[in-house]
Amino acid sequence: MKHLLLTSALVLGATAASAEPVKYALDASHSQIVFTYEHLGFSTTTGMFSGFDGTIMFDEADPANSSVEVSFPTDSLYTGWAERTAHFLTGDFFGAEENPTISFKSTSITVEDEDEGLITGDLTINGITKSVTIEAELTQKGEHPMMNKPWLGFDGELTVLRSDFDMGQYAPYISDEVEIEISIEAMLAE
Repeated sequence: MKHLLLTSALVLGATAASAEPVKYALDASHSQIVFTYEHLGFSTTTGMFSGFDGTIMFDEADPANSSVEVSFPTDSLYTGWAERTAHFLTGDFFGAEENPTISFKSTSITVEDEDEGLITGDLTINGITKSVTIEAELTQKGEHPMMNKPWLGFDGELTVLRSDFDMGQYAPYISDEVEIEISIEAMLAE
């Protein structure tokens, strides 16, 4: 997500000379979050979320003044095994019935170089909000060849503790630490 803001900054810098924030909308069909955790020391297990709704407001004159806001349905979770997915959506973990949305809202952005940055913000999972920082990298900026409009692509990564979101079931046998990788595309909003 940090990368999303940085990417937006670069794209807008290349396509506009405006100092006003410009709105980009996430492309839900080409955005996902993949997470991994250790299972009893035997394997690294993976899950994925999709179905994003979100925007980037980019300030070309001051990219650090940009912002990102993203949400997605908790029940968009896919683990590859129906029983695991169903268990993860219960109150033991994500509490999807009581907390149907996972969200992130940036609180600050630090641009580290022309294609990397840090996006700090409030991540809400299972009804609990914690501050996290995403390491982001611009992967592509430019005109989308089929949509004929400015487009952004970025990757991001961060690590969270399940226990911070009241999801520490079975730790330490199943790792409390969860590695998260983010890949997102965004288009100039209409």
